[in-house]
Amino acid sequence: MTTALPEWFYPGPPGGWTADMLDHLPPEAPRHVELIDEALVVRSPQTCFHMVTVRLFERHLRPPKDMMVLWGMTVTLGARQRPEADVLVVNESAFTLATTAVSPTDVHLVVEVASDDSLERDRTTKPLKYAAAGIKHFWRVEQEGDQPVAYTFEIEPAVMAYVPTGIHRKRLRADIGFDVDIDLNLEWPPR
Repeated sequence: MTTALPEWFYPGPPGGWTADMLDHLPPEAPRHVELIDEALVVRSPQTCFHMVTVRLFERHLRPPKDMMVLWGMTVTLGARQRPEADVLVVNESAFTLATTAVSPTDVHLVVEVASDDSLERDRTTKPLKYAAAGIKHFWRVEQEGDQPVAYTFEIEPAVMAYVPTGIHRKRLRADIGFDVDIDLNLEWPPR
């Protein structure tokens, strides 16, 4: 079944979509839209695995008091780049009740939980853009059987690219400026 895109969606405004335009989409726009290379990307409905894994990281990341954990927020990486991250650890000072996007200078960690429709973006496109913006830590979480596996990366400042710091099954332990210790064994059904 094919559904036609609404008139406002394509071909888009003259000159292409920009990051600030995401805050002014029509009310009927999909709830989760991100901007990558000036193209709007609409996320498919998420699986239960995705939801439970995002909730696991949101609940168990314990940053210092001057930072906070957010989920489902966009990061403005440039005029034509505003991806939506699954989980972020950001400077608390960057957040207000009116915040719709955060600056990469305020982001300490991005966690992307890959799904079938986002796997290519989460493995290649987003890490390149997050690293170029100087975000220090990036984690990609994929489904392996019915459990998550976390691939962790840290930026190498001389080349502004991510280098792997680990592949984590069952438990994720790391020091990213604060200690992280997350039991990755998902409980089914989720409670």
